[in-house]
Amino acid sequence: MAEFFKAAEIAEAAVRIEQQGQEFYKNAAEAAKSQDAKDFFLYFAGEEARHEQIFRDLQARMGAFELPAWSTSEEYGQYLQALIDSHAIFSPDLKQRLAAAGDETEAIRLAMGFEKDTILFFMEMRELVPDSEKRFIQQCMDEERSHLRQLSAMLA
Repeated sequence: MAEFFKAAEIAEAAVRIEQQGQEFYKNAAEAAKSQDAKDFFLYFAGEEARHEQIFRDLQARMGAFELPAWSTSEEYGQYLQALIDSHAIFSPDLKQRLAAAGDETEAIRLAMGFEKDTILFFMEMRELVPDSEKRFIQQCMDEERSHLRQLSAMLA
């Protein structure tokens, strides 16, 4: 018998990730000392807001979907919850770590951590959504990869 998982739940997690990313980048912009760094972080906040809307639209279009055949509802649900719980953006001390950062370098390193976690989450999400929706997830994954490259370049 097939088990079902609600797509809206997975899309809601993606929305929360993007909302937290916006908040992080806005806080990083406020703490930044140079105007270039402020602009850089505000650009990323805008990107996260755009992704949030993509996932809100996805959430509205999707209903329930079947879990992968190799999994049970409980097992896969636990795995997805572990991905969310361990995501750097939901770290209880993230705001304190940002506040304690002496310069933009630490904020960039923190951002790189949650961008990587977001890519991993989106990779799993892409496997769950109907084929008609995969391109939206792929687009966001590609943009998150670009963000990671841009953040890395700022460290250089």
